[in-house]
Amino acid sequence: MDSSLNAARRSRELRRVAEEQVDVLVVGLGATGAGAALDAATRGLSVAAIDAHDLAFGTSRWSSKMVHGGLRYLAKGQVGVAYESAAERGILLRRTAPHLVRAHPYVLPLTPEVSRRQAALVMTGYRLGDGLRAAARTPRRLLPGPTRLNAARAHTLAPVLRTEGLRGALLSWDGRLLDDARLVVAIARTAAAHGARVLTRCRALRLTGHGAEVRDELTGEEFTIRAKVVINAAGVWAGTLDPQVRLRPSRGSHLVLEPGTLPGLIAGLHVPIPGESNRFALVLPQPDGRIHVGLTDEPVDGPVPDVPEVPEEDVRTLLEVLNGVLEVPVTREAVAGSYAGLRPLLAADGRTADLSREHAVFSQDGVVTVVGGKLTTYRRMAEDAVDRAVSDGKLRARRCRTRRVPLAGAGPRPPGVPARLAERYGSEAESVHELVKEHPEEVGLGLTKGELLWSVLHEGALDEGDLLDRRTRIGLVGRDRDRALPATRDVLDRFSRT
Repeated sequence: MDSSLNAARRSRELRRVAEEQVDVLVVGLGATGAGAALDAATRGLSVAAIDAHDLAFGTSRWSSKMVHGGLRYLAKGQVGVAYESAAERGILLRRTAPHLVRAHPYVLPLTPEVSRRQAALVMTGYRLGDGLRAAARTPRRLLPGPTRLNAARAHTLAPVLRTEGLRGALLSWDGRLLDDARLVVAIARTAAAHGARVLTRCRALRLTGHGAEVRDELTGEEFTIRAKVVINAAGVWAGTLDPQVRLRPSRGSHLVLEPGTLPGLIAGLHVPIPGESNRFALVLPQPDGRIHVGLTDEPVDGPVPDVPEVPEEDVRTLLEVLNGVLEVPVTREAVAGSYAGLRPLLAADGRTADLSREHAVFSQDGVVTVVGGKLTTYRRMAEDAVDRAVSDGKLRARRCRTRRVPLAGAGPRPPGVPARLAERYGSEAESVHELVKEHPEEVGLGLTKGELLWSVLHEGALDEGDLLDRRTRIGLVGRDRDRALPATRDVLDRFSRT
């Protein structure tokens, strides 16, 4: 079946889903929800998957874009969780999303504030993490091992580092996503290719053991989706649909720095946070020239907003940590944008920074809820949720297959296409390139009208926000978004009903 998602397919499948009963209804189309839809569909189950907004509207698009091996869990003695992360990272790198996930180097500068004992402990952790890589059977050609650098070599990878007192650096490697929202789109499209009905702008008003009352947010029409079992994968909003779920969200804020702010930076940076033994700020150079700096871990009380805001306090905190290792400090004026994600942490005592990142699956009266976890382990979370749904609903289904199901675009990269398109679209780059040749007008960050058109025709983009904030990340900086709006509106006006 075709993996393309678009307005015409949505209309057709909305009509059908209101007339039939599906085996599984998934609510929420972040990474875990889209993963559950794919998992259930590849087991031979009939699936509908809905979201009140868009693919990757919530936490999944606000990550640091790390696909990590669980080193922080290892430092806390959570060996099982760390191994799970390393195993899932390996699956993404080797089989399911090698076009979206790649190894990336990270430099931890050994400044006077990092004692020799602390440096030795961190390197020990890196080596244990490399042991997890080996245990997960991820080849070193895909993920090199850690090493120590002298000061000259550290400056080659990160010339922005403060020279005074720098005695070298620790170099490590981990998985990195080009774009977290694009991972979710690929998962959802792959689910659609296996028969799942993937429906955005459909809000679940009430869940029951027999389905959900749903409202089409584009028309206001309300209807029922009947299902044998429901999976609640709504992330930080899961508790609004399942009262037994108690979450304690925490805010992870990131800064978006102007291109050229940290000239010559090749590797990412791990910057130790003063007063914390196992927490680091991340400095992440992006393909578009911007630099992302993150991330905080602050508790959030009260109602969960659709789009979290970054308070000025978080901006100051991140700049202060970053400037502690730089030769030339970054000023507030260099911050072009910011974003924050809310982690759906299970409620417990203590700081949110210390709460477990393990996921949990609950079920009651035909509704299965999955919460917690990390972006890296979305596939395993989905597998556990579908296992529970199959058991609770007494469904006849095959075993989980998603360890070996390549996501849309994961095939061989075609020759003769621009490298940027190959890196972004994988095996689909040739088809995208044809649209780019027909519509080459640039809209921002090197992206073209042809790529926006691809998102409308094949990636389920329905409006400006879908295109600028999720299928691309132009919208992270307000002025870039404003410049791209006319071209975006033109594409939507001309092609959204194609």
